[in-house]
Amino acid sequence: MSHEALGQSKEMTVNNWVMQDASHVTDAPARVSSVGFSTMSWYKAVVPGTVLTTLVNAGVYPEPLYGENMRAIPESLNKVSYWYRTEVRVPLKRHDEHVWLHFGGVNYSAELWVNGSHIGDIRGAFRRGDFDISENVRPGKAAAIAVLVHPQPHPGTPHEHTQALGVGHNGGETALDGATFLSTIGWDWLPAVRDRDTGIWLPVTMDVKGPLLLKDTFITSELSNDLGYAALRIEFDLENMGKSNKAVKLLGTIQRGGHNINFVVPLEANKNGAKHITLTPDEVPELGIKSPDLWWPNGYGQPNLYHVELQIEQNGKISDYYATNIGIRKVEYALAGSPYLTISVNGVKVMVRGGDWGLDEAMKRIPRKRLDAEFRMHKQANLNMIRNWVGQSTSPDFYDLADRYGLMIWDEFFQPNPGDGPNVTDTATYLANVRDKVLRYRNHPSIVVWCARNEGYPPKVLDEQLKQMMAKLDPQRTYQSNSAEGRGVSSHGPYYWRSPRYYYALNEAFKTETGSVSVPTIESIQGMMPRKDWENINDDWAQHDMAAGAQRGDEYPRTLAKRYGHIRNLADFVRKAQLANYEAFRAMYEGRNAKMFTEATGVITWMSNPAHPSFVWQLYHYDLEPNSALFAVQKACEKVHIQLNESDWAIQVVNNLPTALSDLVAKVTIYRFDGSIDAVREYRIPQVDKSSVIKAAQLNVNSRITPIFFVKLELLDGQHHTLSSNFYWQNVAQDDFAALNSLPTVPIDTDSSDAVNGDRTVISVTIRNAGKVPALLVHLQLHREADHERVLPVFYSDNYVTLTPGESREITVECATADLHGSQPEIQLDGYNVAVGQSDGEPRVVLNENAQPSHWPATHIVPD
Repeated sequence: MSHEALGQSKEMTVNNWVMQDASHVTDAPARVSSVGFSTMSWYKAVVPGTVLTTLVNAGVYPEPLYGENMRAIPESLNKVSYWYRTEVRVPLKRHDEHVWLHFGGVNYSAELWVNGSHIGDIRGAFRRGDFDISENVRPGKAAAIAVLVHPQPHPGTPHEHTQALGVGHNGGETALDGATFLSTIGWDWLPAVRDRDTGIWLPVTMDVKGPLLLKDTFITSELSNDLGYAALRIEFDLENMGKSNKAVKLLGTIQRGGHNINFVVPLEANKNGAKHITLTPDEVPELGIKSPDLWWPNGYGQPNLYHVELQIEQNGKISDYYATNIGIRKVEYALAGSPYLTISVNGVKVMVRGGDWGLDEAMKRIPRKRLDAEFRMHKQANLNMIRNWVGQSTSPDFYDLADRYGLMIWDEFFQPNPGDGPNVTDTATYLANVRDKVLRYRNHPSIVVWCARNEGYPPKVLDEQLKQMMAKLDPQRTYQSNSAEGRGVSSHGPYYWRSPRYYYALNEAFKTETGSVSVPTIESIQGMMPRKDWENINDDWAQHDMAAGAQRGDEYPRTLAKRYGHIRNLADFVRKAQLANYEAFRAMYEGRNAKMFTEATGVITWMSNPAHPSFVWQLYHYDLEPNSALFAVQKACEKVHIQLNESDWAIQVVNNLPTALSDLVAKVTIYRFDGSIDAVREYRIPQVDKSSVIKAAQLNVNSRITPIFFVKLELLDGQHHTLSSNFYWQNVAQDDFAALNSLPTVPIDTDSSDAVNGDRTVISVTIRNAGKVPALLVHLQLHREADHERVLPVFYSDNYVTLTPGESREITVECATADLHGSQPEIQLDGYNVAVGQSDGEPRVVLNENAQPSHWPATHIVPD
């Protein structure tokens, strides 16, 4: 369908903002918002962005998330208001058209002025502002826009993260304000952000529309039982700003894979008001989709999307335009006979395996490229859900990428645990922000759960208001009042590192929070603090969450040393921490696999994404380099998976597929500490039913096995092809792996090649254990050959791979070619007990000297 889409063709982003502390601006708002007002002393503003980001970019403060820099930035930043200002040329328009100014998000509140006139206000970080400024501007002429941004009224007093005091209390009185980035007061995963993320944090745009508007468009689908037919339902309010009734047309296009479905619907627009329109296949046959391409969660099928465009036409002119992607899917929330929350999509039970996001980035510096890399890593880790904790990561890109990657969203509103802050007092602002968020994002298929409050119930009256609102605005999705109670849902950790066997004791079916310390690579640690702090667990480490608190960061170094033996220096700390990362994060999910759809229906790790450089609660570092936890989760969350139940040593096979598996073999190989084989057993498995887990065998530990031994599991199909493999280090006495320090170093032979595919470079590396004992957690890291610096982000098909003697594995490494900066790639290799053996091909593979404990002097970073 050809169209004149004013919403696209005349929309423009408003740029070139400047900013100044309002206490330094003595002129009246009408003068500040007049064309020609001098801003010579103002800062070039970052929009979208925050006050602190603008000041950092201007050189006023150093990078706040590096080292302990945030401590020196004053709390006064959250006590004053700020003027933002720009001038823009107004687009041309027809006589009956209107010029609109749109604000995607401002924290916390704003007074808006255009050409000397006050045009309106916004209150709450998650509410849009749409303003008709036609009477205030002249088409084709310059217009001045000034925004007086106020911080939240209750910024609170943060607790500093120190070794002496730990990470302190979470939250505080900031919760009174509700609809804001309440985590920025400081939490046990984030030091206080001094401006509390005050600012214009989402883009500002301007466009031209006619007198007829499409508002609050809502598109849902109803699937037939056989999934072969989808009935779309389109609802919207048709608003007529004119003084007479008008006969109009709705022009619609549904696009999928180059195929368009077009329809035209005549409508009547009432004068000076809005009319609610509902369209179904009964009125518009084209809304019935035969053999639809369904939207599936990650791992269960493709997250297919349809693109829908709607236009209102009157007398051959397009007045308004709306476009969105939708996903056709059916979500159900219960199984017959079970009281537990259980997600099914398109009739298939989905074992929820997800990650909590506390905040996408501490200072809301989250360009789409960065966010895309993070979502891609979640997809690669075989996760299928992200929990948007307290709604702190609410942005259009967040939901769009979730749709595209098939990552379901457990989405929350703006209230923390009652113990972390009081009830919201400005309920009108809170409810307005909730309502606008739901209206804005409800067309996204990725959203499957709306939740009101973290680890607590909203006040009863507010909860009832929310239930009524959600039943009206989005009746197909479930509404959960409390993230930690109801229908088998619970939270409350534990959040500290534990031995794997403890993850198998379950007290709840759907676990929304449980976590572990997750130490990054040595390069990531070196990049987040000055060298003077590398070998000294001090307040700099505390600033990055390695301190007393729910994560027990003060205990972790000693726990690590007790389990894996004396720690020589930072490199040794990191080397051993990767073993601990892998053990804990694999068990976190395998413990739930063990009782899938009987006692367990979901588990979400606290956390998968770090908001700032941290030692804890993450699958990858703030710099986007994954640690071993990501690959442990990737392993545990395979759709077809073999695992060792580390609480009772049963061999289990997990089938997440919607079809049964048959004619399988579970192969178990037990290695002594010296790498020799103690036993090989094969167990035939006639069938594993769909969406189920079975016990295939029992591992019997006998006296012939050395105290530390190794278990390799392989699941084979009828042709002896490997469907899944897994590897464990075990101890008859449990919890004492200090003897791993005496494992011989083994050479890893490599063969590599690379190719440029469009704007991506893909490297293939085959690694082979040429030694006589297992090579633990072989780690590849992509660098530039010219300067030996890391390339980030990088996507590894697998990493931290353990190889038995003679075993080989092919790993693909992908990056943006531009990130190589014209250099040849270089693969650096490290691991627990590895060296580089024979290396063939290009790019070259070299030992990562920086990661070797022997490369650095002994500092005894963790006292014996």
